[in-house]
Amino acid sequence: MNDEGDLLQENTRDEGNETEASRMSKLRRTRKKVTKQHIFSTEVGEMDVSNSKDNTWEDTQIPTTPHLSSRMKHIKQEMAKNHLQFVRFEATDLHGVSRSKSIPAHFFQEKVIHGVCMPRGYLELIPNPKDDEVDHIRATCFNSDIVLMPELSTFRVLPWAERTARVICDTFTVTGEPLLTSPRYIAKRQLSQLQDSGFSLLSAFIYDFCIFAVPEIINSKTISFPASTLLNNHDQPFIQELVDGLYHTGANVESFSSSTRPGLMEICFLPEFGISSADNAFTLRTGVKEVARKYNYIASFFIETGFCNSGILSHSLWDVDGKKNMFCSSSGIEELTITGKKWLAGLLKHSAALSCLMAPAVSCRKRYSKESKDLKESVPTTWGYNDNSCAFNIKCHGEKGTRIENKLGSATANPYLVLAATVAAGLDGLQSSDGVLASPGDSTDLYPSKASEIPLKLEDALVALEEDQCLRQALGETFIRYFVAMKKYDLENEETDAERNKFLEYFI
Repeated sequence: MNDEGDLLQENTRDEGNETEASRMSKLRRTRKKVTKQHIFSTEVGEMDVSNSKDNTWEDTQIPTTPHLSSRMKHIKQEMAKNHLQFVRFEATDLHGVSRSKSIPAHFFQEKVIHGVCMPRGYLELIPNPKDDEVDHIRATCFNSDIVLMPELSTFRVLPWAERTARVICDTFTVTGEPLLTSPRYIAKRQLSQLQDSGFSLLSAFIYDFCIFAVPEIINSKTISFPASTLLNNHDQPFIQELVDGLYHTGANVESFSSSTRPGLMEICFLPEFGISSADNAFTLRTGVKEVARKYNYIASFFIETGFCNSGILSHSLWDVDGKKNMFCSSSGIEELTITGKKWLAGLLKHSAALSCLMAPAVSCRKRYSKESKDLKESVPTTWGYNDNSCAFNIKCHGEKGTRIENKLGSATANPYLVLAATVAAGLDGLQSSDGVLASPGDSTDLYPSKASEIPLKLEDALVALEEDQCLRQALGETFIRYFVAMKKYDLENEETDAERNKFLEYFI
């Protein structure tokens, strides 16, 4: 295990090619673009995304009629083939939980064009924020409607719901502007910034979740026992139906296994480029709940001790064409390239603020201290090669090539925010001049400006997020203020929410 101070003291191989130099030069020249008027698109996946003062989209592109007609023709065939009755228009709230409206299938084409209206309070969980907390957003906005616009490429028939399909949506105000607190919008914007800089991201989530039996009342207390039979994979039908269902929704599972205690399961997705990895994680969070209920189980991202399970983002940086892994050294040894080191330096630099988004509840942050009895306010941010105890674990083995596992996250974190914040921090590492060249004779060895710490208290992590100017700019002032206000609200109601979240299955 290495502390951050060791990161850029390693000797790296000289990558020495002009392509790398030109890519870094292009990255530094990336400019912010002027925000223009927004309009609806029936296929948000084709929108052009850029950065601005409050991070609104520069432009949106409406698909051409032949393209839209082709997509709709395919969807209509699927609907007829599966005799669909309903289509869910799904969007993520700030916690990463699916909020949806179901419509009769025969209204689908109409809703694709005009969108589906939903009360804004369904997604933004503080209906009446205090003026001094979110002073730039009128409180009445939280009582208005928003519009769900579907991304047609995410249309899938749901194997675990009878004669029902779903489509993932992006959210807009009724005047046609993107909802600035939308986690999926923020993630897509950061991925667009990455693409403008000449890179792409290949990533996959690895989740732990716990399977409980139906709660029982014992001595007037509600108790839910772990489904211990799953420790030995005795209940294969449940897992097989879940994995097969995920496959048919476009989420390819690479592996699944029993984990470290009864009822605890681990599921790993195949890596994909772009927003798909977060879409897959979002699909799992709903799918595992619905399949578990069919088998009289409850699926939870909390374990019986009240801790949160882990939610790891394994990722690697590639060129914009997706042909070259920018973390891999040509020599094939266990070592990051200079690009990889800069990216990792960005993650380390912003780890305190990142932890706020990736471990957004009090119980989640207990993982950082590893159940230590010592009274500490923070712990060092650690990294290492093939070391699963580190916050950032670099893996160079296997067919995937070199990749970094961001292990700051819990399974309750919103996957879109995990993806967005990781990209924002990594990009800042590539652009930053905080690291300096060690010496003329060792031009690939960098030293960070200072070591970083991960706060153990959520209150301290919120302060770190508010003070992190890079993430404030990348994620947007509107989002940061809203997120902080919401988490303060959660802290005020922590004890009341604890049992509700576990037994009413909110964080699933």
